[in-house]
Amino acid sequence: MTTICDYEGSDYKTRFWQNADRAYEDGVERVAIRQLLPPRGARVAEFGAGFGRLADLYTGYDDIILLDYSRSLLEQARQTWGHDPRFKFVAADLYQLPFVTGALSAATMIRVIHHIADVPAVLAQIRRVIMPSGTFVLEFANKRNIKSMARYALGRQTWSPYAREPVEFVKLNFDFHPKWMLEQLKQAGFQTQQKLSVSYLRAGFFKRVLPLKTMVSLDKSLQGTAGLGLFSPSVFTQNTMPSAAQQTAMAPANLTSPETLFCSPKSGQPLRRDGDAMVCDADGTRWQVDGNFYDFKEPVG
Repeated sequence: MTTICDYEGSDYKTRFWQNADRAYEDGVERVAIRQLLPPRGARVAEFGAGFGRLADLYTGYDDIILLDYSRSLLEQARQTWGHDPRFKFVAADLYQLPFVTGALSAATMIRVIHHIADVPAVLAQIRRVIMPSGTFVLEFANKRNIKSMARYALGRQTWSPYAREPVEFVKLNFDFHPKWMLEQLKQAGFQTQQKLSVSYLRAGFFKRVLPLKTMVSLDKSLQGTAGLGLFSPSVFTQNTMPSAAQQTAMAPANLTSPETLFCSPKSGQPLRRDGDAMVCDADGTRWQVDGNFYDFKEPVG
């Protein structure tokens, strides 16, 4: 079984965002997402949504799914967005997504894939659940960034930023070469349409001497330099699905209820609602439901 990075019970929201100087990172990531993600559509999911930091960017969609492996982070997201009937909060494993084929018209995954040990497996799952002509916005940590190249040249870093394979610099923390990641997306069946170089000004020096608004504005201008080479710490990609004519598996016609949206992550078979659970008659699994919170992390009963 592939090891999963689990933020269950962590203070990620307060320690990494609220009590840290990361307003610049938040601002420039929002700029990139607004440029790459269609502003409206039928159903969008954020994979690894955590406490819902970016949820306001999805309010042009009819149905919004925030998915994370951490129940505690999702509960924080529900405290903020649970009043909106369009939201569903799904605790699930990215290696076994609990959605029927073609369920989503769009999806994002930001600050997540660097925790993924088996990238092809996760991309294959995401590819399966996005409908024909859908959009997938992926962010990944770039090993071939200016800082890592300088450190390698000065002998302060042992791993090469130019080698294609991912580098695991801390357990379940990976940096990726852009050419390697773009190849994984292609092999999964995605067509990469746009690339953005994001977060060039992440260094503490810039944060000390430049106003936040100026930093975000400068980064917005620099994001378009991706065509000259991807050397930023963070890379955003816009990836589309083949058209309906090219794709053999068409999206299901009716996905208006949980019974038609979700499937068993164990077998991929249909579910039915039974009280506070979603039940799969094919594999015998039961998955707990609490209002708009769907727990597919582990079966119950």
